Amino acid sequence: MAENGDQLGIKPVAEALRLAEEQNVDLVEIAPLANPPVCKLMDYGKFRYREQKKAHEAKLKQKQIQVKEIKFRPGTDEGDYKIKLGKLIQFLEEGDKAKVTLRFRGREMAHQEFGVRLLERVRKDLDAVGLVEQFPKLEGRQMVMVLAPKRKGPAPKVTKPKETKETKEAKEAKEPKAAKPAAPKRQAA
Repeated sequence: MAENGDQLGIKPVAEALRLAEEQNVDLVEIAPLANPPVCKLMDYGKFRYREQKKAHEAKLKQKQIQVKEIKFRPGTDEGDYKIKLGKLIQFLEEGDKAKVTLRFRGREMAHQEFGVRLLERVRKDLDAVGLVEQFPKLEGRQMVMVLAPKRKGPAPKVTKPKETKETKEAKEAKEPKAAKPAAPKRQAA
């Protein structure tokens, strides 16, 4: 096959090499297992350069997912909680994963249920934008939970059931009709 895509037919190896040398290109074997093997006349250096450029541009278009971390304490106040929750939402909306770390100190280890409640609250508050990838587990003096962003895709279609004559009558029976106020009578002048 020529560089422009034309079929040259079946040629002996020596003649194919001569054609490649005349055109100042390389003889590249495309399908070695075919019978007879398929070769192409092309500038192999230029071909590799184009492939590298395509791979580089594809790499630039990819998004690297990072794991961002937010640290809580069992006694985190409401204001701090809301700020940290806002940051978690921002991380998840950008497509990054979020690691929520809850650190216990001293006697706080005796009341781990406060930490579990806090992480459960975080999970419920982030239910709209993320889902739990790794459920909270205790690692030494800290509890760790990993959240991943929800997939962005078409919203599922919710179809409402069609109203039949019976359902309309049932609705009307449940909702009493409001009496219309009488229009005031006009006096002749």
